[in-house]
Amino acid sequence: MTDGPLRREGSNLLIEVRLTPRGGADRIDGTKMLSDGRAVVAARVKAVPEDGKANAAVVALIATAAGLPKSSGSIVSGSTARLKTIRLTGADMEAEARLKLACGLPA
Repeated sequence: MTDGPLRREGSNLLIEVRLTPRGGADRIDGTKMLSDGRAVVAARVKAVPEDGKANAAVVALIATAAGLPKSSGSIVSGSTARLKTIRLTGADMEAEARLKLACGLPA
């Protein structure tokens, strides 16, 4: 079992996300536990999972929730899967706190 869906890597923040494309809205639905005990951020986007549209939408959603520009986010793993790891480059403690609030995690 892990501590949560967010972890620090130097000045970067790694976020474990379970994405629902074609979800009707762009939003963060909090966190959830997977059957293997890992915690993930549950997110949904309106975009379809074609040509990287859903990936771009979830990166923008997470970066915006942290108060960072969309360009600070990137998919590190899981580009073709529902479970993804997103890296926010240059995420300070304030950005981390904003993201935790958006995900319903204690800041």
